[in-house]
Amino acid sequence: EDAEEKTVYVYSGELAFSDLEYTEDLENPDSAKFQEISQKLQEQLFDSTYRNHPELGSYYTQSVVTAFRNSQSKDSVLSYFWIRFDVPETNLTTKVPFTDANIIEALRNRLHETTRIIQIDGIVDSLRITSLSLSQSCVMALNAKSDGTKTEFTSLGYPTPGYSEDARCVYVLRADQGYMINVTFPVFYIEDNCTNDFLAVYDSLSPDVKNTITKQCGNRPPSNPLTLLSSRNVALVTFISNDAHNFPGFNAEFSQVKRIPSCEYEVTGLSGNFSSPFYPSFYPPNIKCSWTIKVPSDLHIRIKFSMFRLKEPGVDQSNCRKDFLEIDGVKHCGEKPLLSLSYSKSTVQVQFHSDESYTDKGFQAHFTTFDPKNPCPGEFTCRTGICIDNSLKCDGWDDCGDFFDEINCDCDEAQFRCENGLCKPKYWQCDNVNDCGDSSDEKQCSCEPDQWKCSSGLCISKSLKCNGEKDCDDSSDEENCGGGSNLCTPRMFKCEDSTCINKLNAECDGKQDCEDESDEKNCNCGVRLYTFNRIVGGTDTEPGEWPWQVSLQYENLGHVCGASIISEEWLVSAAHCFQKDHRREKNPKPCVRLFIYLFTHTHISDHLKCSLQKRRPSLEVSVCLSGRGGWGGVCGFLRLIPLSLFPRSGKLATVLQKAPVKIINQTVCAGLVSGLTPQMLCSGYLLGGIDACQGDSGGPLSCLNNKKWFLGGIVSWGEGCARKNKPGVYSRVTELRPWIKEKTGI
Repeated sequence: EDAEEKTVYVYSGELAFSDLEYTEDLENPDSAKFQEISQKLQEQLFDSTYRNHPELGSYYTQSVVTAFRNSQSKDSVLSYFWIRFDVPETNLTTKVPFTDANIIEALRNRLHETTRIIQIDGIVDSLRITSLSLSQSCVMALNAKSDGTKTEFTSLGYPTPGYSEDARCVYVLRADQGYMINVTFPVFYIEDNCTNDFLAVYDSLSPDVKNTITKQCGNRPPSNPLTLLSSRNVALVTFISNDAHNFPGFNAEFSQVKRIPSCEYEVTGLSGNFSSPFYPSFYPPNIKCSWTIKVPSDLHIRIKFSMFRLKEPGVDQSNCRKDFLEIDGVKHCGEKPLLSLSYSKSTVQVQFHSDESYTDKGFQAHFTTFDPKNPCPGEFTCRTGICIDNSLKCDGWDDCGDFFDEINCDCDEAQFRCENGLCKPKYWQCDNVNDCGDSSDEKQCSCEPDQWKCSSGLCISKSLKCNGEKDCDDSSDEENCGGGSNLCTPRMFKCEDSTCINKLNAECDGKQDCEDESDEKNCNCGVRLYTFNRIVGGTDTEPGEWPWQVSLQYENLGHVCGASIISEEWLVSAAHCFQKDHRREKNPKPCVRLFIYLFTHTHISDHLKCSLQKRRPSLEVSVCLSGRGGWGGVCGFLRLIPLSLFPRSGKLATVLQKAPVKIINQTVCAGLVSGLTPQMLCSGYLLGGIDACQGDSGGPLSCLNNKKWFLGGIVSWGEGCARKNKPGVYSRVTELRPWIKEKTGI
């Protein structure tokens, strides 16, 4: 019968043999001794136990001995195995006796007195590891070098793109007694779908879920390689693939590191650092550490975390029952972008605990001292104990991390007061986003029961919705109606045959909406090369995170403007980036040599001129261009130069920066910015604080929609930088799209 017509039960286990001599041959699956003993176990122990069992025998399929290792005490040899049972669907109505207890009891009756069961359970990470249909199988046994140098292993066929389909590869990693396994993946590039293809690492020689250190897929940036540690001197790496893909796979290297003899520390002084074991690598499983922080008796302690990530997939982080950091009796876990704690004492106990499964990046902390009589000299004291500048009080931003600096504030004329007391910009009211946190900004925003609300806030009769006529001033009543339409609104996608699609964000959503399929053309764009973990506590980007971002540079001036890659031959930027006043020296060489053509849009104002630069083809990734139909979701802009991204904090950016922003309602922005036209859009925060500035011109406002990044806007101009009620102005790419297509053919 087909595999999909059966329910599969797999039990993974570990046995200890005190009468078996351990030799290095048992570490090699291809050795005669390994095959002899494993075959004997499979036939004389497992087959004889389960094939003849009165209840289990008809379902027993096979058993496989996967590995041997010497016990820590060296008084026995440990054997790892799995046992598989297949139950046809026709038998599922019968009570099938598959429990861990039944499996163990059946085997215990057959064991010799020199053999004992360490564990047997039915928790296996993936049934495909034990699949009978996989065509590509490989088992590799590797030993760490005693001198600490690294041993390399790769996926099949690496580095040639296109690893094997339907593959199951197992890498058994071993180290000397008293050591742990340290494995790093300098190159990791497989399909970004862990259901199909994945790599898993186990703190065992058996693929049990409860011993899983991590399970990964996608493409990780070289700047942030996956680095893991086991808790003992063995580890198992498995790689499972489904279909063939044009990805190179992975390159890995491992070495042995000495097991930590003690993980108890005493930290003294006025300040200091401490972190999870082996940070920035993933911390090992099954580890407990403690730090006792002692400072002078007249001072108190403040702890601030620059990284805090103790997460397990699918686990509720509210009770911290898995991995956690316990400080002064309070447990902390999960992912915390801003964690700063203050203690009214001179001694604080910190304890770290990781269980047997799923590790993470861990934490990095810095402690300082403060005078309890004056905890924040000249600054505002948060409830968490951290200090912030007085100017940040009641500015609409959560600088304390718990909104303590935004409580009991007097809202100004540009703000409204939420029911919970917070002040928020007025233009955030009735935008279908819970900005207050208690939804009070979205109350009293609805129309009468027999009315429909336009995007502009106007209420019209429900009978006018999708009637083929423009009844809302913004045409929103004729959007997202389904199917095609001869009535085109600015936010509908227009097919090449001039049909308009009554569906928001129809472009490149993976579904054909246009009869001529033009909505799904030119969609090989907007996908970032790497799978990124969110950078906690900062706005720095990683190399390759925004692969369409370009720096336009003059040889004598350095960076002048930003630009975006929109195809293998074309970039888009702002025309004023090429004005003559940039050429301040004699005979300057303009932009980098890749840029050889310049076109200027002649139908819009000087403020919004767009420039297209033809360049040599390369392998860089392009951003998608927004057509009619637009985009939605998250938007953000990037900064290329070392100026303050957050002027209120005084921080300087030394690498490419990123910041999320909101698209501001056009009507609201028109009342704040003079000269605003439909070919412009406003983005930022009316309270200020985040904005583009000099040197950012021409750069992208990237918006995520349908899992692709679209070029929503081009940084153009603004009145100052990050000023209150003066948002940044961008070229609206949806309006420029026809002109770009005319000039480039894209």
